Amino acid sequence: MSQIRVNSTLDFHSDAYRDSFSRINGIVIAGEQEAHDNFIRLAELLPEHCDLLTRLGKMELRHRKSFEACGRNLNVTPDLPFAEQFFTPLRQAFQTVAGHQQVGACLLIQALIVECFAIAAYHNYIPVADDFARKVTESIVADEHEHLSFGVTWLKANFAEVKAELETTNRQILPIVRQMLNQVEADAEKIGMSKQALLEDFLGRYGEVLSQIGFTTREVIWLSSQGLRKA
Repeated sequence: MSQIRVNSTLDFHSDAYRDSFSRINGIVIAGEQEAHDNFIRLAELLPEHCDLLTRLGKMELRHRKSFEACGRNLNVTPDLPFAEQFFTPLRQAFQTVAGHQQVGACLLIQALIVECFAIAAYHNYIPVADDFARKVTESIVADEHEHLSFGVTWLKANFAEVKAELETTNRQILPIVRQMLNQVEADAEKIGMSKQALLEDFLGRYGEVLSQIGFTTREVIWLSSQGLRKA
């Protein structure tokens, strides 16, 4: 996976840093809320896993509170209106497949794509975070791996039935993720993160889980390439 060096020149209390951090912090706070809502919807679609999915959802709410504390630590107000708009395309995509009761597509979006992206983002943020946010983010990463594991396990067990559904959803969602990343490229760089390193990390992790659930190497390359298209 891609690594980035700690940027010792970052001034966590400068106006420029705090301005960019307000949007990034808003995104992670809203993202954890979105994840909670998605897991609760999945609990409705998979009643046999209701207790587990509800527990995973509650974990996301705890993450939201932790990231809110990161903002308070730097005296930053998260830009939640920006974050709400930022997640609109992804939210609408999830709600559409959930409305059609496409559990495979829902899990691909939330438990694979979103979780792989979150893990990659947190992995790349930790080396450049302030001390408080670093400790918080490190504590959250392990939880995200548990969420990812649920998606991998279910999709692997039901792969034959949902394979075509996953291919269609992948083709729809990865360009959205790329577009979302492009929107925050400048802010990410101001807080010490590289868009290219993050994208490579995400695609590497995502390719690994696609292989785990049953896609061939050739198929993984083709599916992952959807995330390299310019948006």
